[in-house]
Amino acid sequence: MKRRSKYFLSTLTVLLLIALTACGGGGNQSSSSNSSSSNGSSDSKDVINIKLAHVSSETHQYHIAATKFKELIEEKSNGDITVQIFHSGQLGGEDDAIEGIQTGTIDMTTVAADSAPANIVPEFNVYGIPYLFEDREHVYKVLDGEIGQELLDKATEKGLRGLGYWEIGFANFTNSKREINKPEDMKGLKIRVQPAPIWDEFMKRLGALPTPMDFTELYSAMEQGVVDGQENPIATISAMKFEEVSPYISLTRHTYKPAPVFISEKIWNQLNDEQKKLVEDTVHETFKYQRDYLEQKEQETIEKLRSNSKVTITEPDVKAFAEVSKGIESAVADKVPAELVERIRAAAE
Repeated sequence: MKRRSKYFLSTLTVLLLIALTACGGGGNQSSSSNSSSSNGSSDSKDVINIKLAHVSSETHQYHIAATKFKELIEEKSNGDITVQIFHSGQLGGEDDAIEGIQTGTIDMTTVAADSAPANIVPEFNVYGIPYLFEDREHVYKVLDGEIGQELLDKATEKGLRGLGYWEIGFANFTNSKREINKPEDMKGLKIRVQPAPIWDEFMKRLGALPTPMDFTELYSAMEQGVVDGQENPIATISAMKFEEVSPYISLTRHTYKPAPVFISEKIWNQLNDEQKKLVEDTVHETFKYQRDYLEQKEQETIEKLRSNSKVTITEPDVKAFAEVSKGIESAVADKVPAELVERIRAAAE
């Protein structure tokens, strides 16, 4: 019996030692893992995921920029920051995107400056003034300079932290009824526009009927005849396939549409200083890439549309359209200071 007891005790002692050794080994592994984490190992590090929402298709200018931003930020942050893109209004329309930024339910978005953001920052209505900009060089001088930054700062004060401007481009009219060569040809057409006084006045001067609606509803509205046409850059027309239901395209280039990029304060405050700078720099790198890309593609897209036998493209009397719009900024005088309009015009010199 004594031998059995001794044997039993010896065996138990060995088993306990093995168990303790195993536990000790596990502790070293955890310590090693924690040490690796503090040195930036990807196994245990905290990853910040940014939800970026926009209202347009996967071939639209928004998505071109968003995809490039995702590629660059994930590479530059070594995976510490990832981006999940919600396109085609998956998280709602333009108003929903702006509200989401303010409440923190959406992390980043980009929308036309003179759409939903103009309800928060009235000065953004300046971008809806027809023929305010002469060319791309004029545009970029304003957006990348003091004026563009001042407007982004105003947005930041209202809970829409502005990081820069992506591009939508110079807008053109399309419709399903007839060719547009002169202002008079617009008479009676129901045109989808942004819900803003400047657009009501512009359509009134052209004899057209302004019809505000959310961008996500536009294709079906034209298909069903709720509206006869709309106004957007060539890249947007092609990306959203608007030519299928609005085949008369008139190259009026009446307004330039910038797309400010906003980030919520909620996600912004989760970033350290280095990450904040990285996000800002990457947004800037993205808009340079996107501008070059769109400029190269515009003429190619026009030619592609011209080759479609169902599409008619006209080059109207732009000077006549510009003449009609003279002094139209008075329609937003209560929202846009005259001094701001003059500063933008003077930047072309």
